[in-house]
Amino acid sequence: MSALPAYSFLLGLIALLGYMALAAGIKPLVSDGKADTNTIVPALFDQMFPNWFAGVAYAAIGIGALVPASIMSIAAANLFTRNIYKEYLKRDATPAQEATTSKLASLVVKIGAVLVILLLDPQFAIDLQLIGGVLILQTLPSVALGVYTRWLHPWALSTGLIAGLAVGIGMLYQIPNPNNGKAHFGGSAYKLSLAGLDSDKQIYVGFVAVLANLLVAVVLTVILRRAGAPELPDATEAGDFTVDRAPDAPPPAASGTPATVAGD
Repeated sequence: MSALPAYSFLLGLIALLGYMALAAGIKPLVSDGKADTNTIVPALFDQMFPNWFAGVAYAAIGIGALVPASIMSIAAANLFTRNIYKEYLKRDATPAQEATTSKLASLVVKIGAVLVILLLDPQFAIDLQLIGGVLILQTLPSVALGVYTRWLHPWALSTGLIAGLAVGIGMLYQIPNPNNGKAHFGGSAYKLSLAGLDSDKQIYVGFVAVLANLLVAVVLTVILRRAGAPELPDATEAGDFTVDRAPDAPPPAASGTPATVAGD
């Protein structure tokens, strides 16, 4: 996590390659009668570098593409192992069994990703990533805010999540993509004219959806508390904070109690 700012900075530098290609007058390769903009950077390398160094640059592109793919496959594998395999399929799984299951799940995800690239339209992967960003953002109130406060009622958070997903999917459905002729799910930038406003300005769908999510959660929380809705218990246990702690590490201090030191 400490390296993420540097990683993001490097991503910005990589984006500058596209501007370099435009400044150099590089044209993307043509596929099926259409210019494939994904080829603009490789075309830049091909025309600006000698053959041997262009090969090195192409290899760097391939290796760089594997980095986020590996991270996402590992994350998906851990998600499956901890939340499905251990929770529902084998509750007494040992750490070694969890590791083996994660490795197999990661391999399945990688194979599935390759099949998606070979068998489906590549534009689908781009659209799915944009849609996924909007949808995963709706977990912000229920997950992130729940770490800091329990004021928001769980029923309200669940309803807000559903409302945010509905608003997000509804707005995404209205967005066309003129580049490929798709009438729906053509991106995550919503033109205000689609909502009947006399404006061509665009707004990020996830921002609008998460605002609707928060609004529903806050308003419904107020209504539920005034109506005397039952407070759901906090299922967090003390052992949850020490599940990965070394066996000889001192236990955490109880809430509101100063931590003790050896010899007290």
